Amino acid sequence: MLIALYTDPNLVLREVALKVGITERGVQRIVQELEDGGFIRREKVGRKNHYQVLADQPLRHPLEAHRNIGDLLRLVSG
Repeated sequence: MLIALYTDPNLVLREVALKVGITERGVQRIVQELEDGGFIRREKVGRKNHYQVLADQPLRHPLEAHRNIGDLLRLVSG
């Protein structure tokens, strides 16, 4: 989900669900968790949402806490 929103911050959640392969309801729940956790920011632009992945946030696991989300996204998005 982070990769999808990072590469196209204007995706609607229905499109994210199709890309990720889960239900739209599941995507809504995960997006809310990511927003609550401080990993993404949601901004209303007209009638749509724009998502900003907060790439400078550290990864949560103690073994990876020295890395941030941006490091991971750069690694997997090539």
